Amino acid sequence: MCFALLLSKNKFSAYSNKKERCSFMDRVRKIINAEAAYKRGYFGENIGVAILDTGIFPHVDFGRRIAFFKDYVNGRRGVYDDNGHGTHIAGIIGGDGTASNRKYRGIAPSCHFIILKILDKKGNGNTENVVQAIEWLVRRKEEYQIRIVNISIGMVLQAESRERIRLLKAVEYAWDHNLVVVAAAGNNGPGENSITVPGISRKVITVGCFDDTKERIGRSMLKPEYSGQGPTEHCIVKPELVVPGTNVTSCANQPGGYTRKSGTSMAAPMVSGSIALLLSKYSFFTPAEVKLRLYQRTLDLGLPQSKQGWGMVDIGRLL
Repeated sequence: MCFALLLSKNKFSAYSNKKERCSFMDRVRKIINAEAAYKRGYFGENIGVAILDTGIFPHVDFGRRIAFFKDYVNGRRGVYDDNGHGTHIAGIIGGDGTASNRKYRGIAPSCHFIILKILDKKGNGNTENVVQAIEWLVRRKEEYQIRIVNISIGMVLQAESRERIRLLKAVEYAWDHNLVVVAAAGNNGPGENSITVPGISRKVITVGCFDDTKERIGRSMLKPEYSGQGPTEHCIVKPELVVPGTNVTSCANQPGGYTRKSGTSMAAPMVSGSIALLLSKYSFFTPAEVKLRLYQRTLDLGLPQSKQGWGMVDIGRLL
């Protein structure tokens, strides 16, 4: 299934697209140097990562680490994902690769998940569900050891300003209550000020892709250089970080299955997983300290600042 931002106001969509070429998670882990954490014994243990998305399929790669599930769309109690996008993101963050002999293992394979389904089977949602989900996270963060919130959704810039402001206030409320918020930059690049809401927030960590080239994309609905770029209309440098995001293979919403997707949706969870590894070592870090550490330890790719922000995550440098 393909995803694209809807032009109707107050709507969200997950940023992704299936592709013909692959970036296996073993390749991605090498690029961002995840092995440096594993060699030191850090796998994201005791770090709760909240995912606001389409839900999650109980894939074998997640074991017993789905700590909580809440459905804001259909009100169902059982764990499910009627789209697959949320499952793919969870696999990137912390699938343990059981079904693939670890080939498709995620970045922080010992973290646990708090899943809040705020998108329907078509990948659409509304501001109210996001606000309610974030308020719940703030209330329950100690109980579920929630440290990170992954938001691979976005609101079109043409959306009503009142709704944009409401969403921005919600993610900044989470940040101010000691939750590290990681947002996707969106797939509206390469023009200036093409970052979508909530990625334009001054506080949250916004993530783009550096591998969105014509060669990597191949035949696709996504255009080359799709990753959203800054600066924002208020001259804020965005995105802060870039990682791979094109043709990433991760968990599918079927038993033991995997699938390929592309977009900044796939980039954001790589950073969420990287932060889970960081917090495994420095559990006392505040969101501001996490952000400062990322700023200090990124790898400059030599791309324009509007494209790469501070640069690429290197987990070895980060730790």
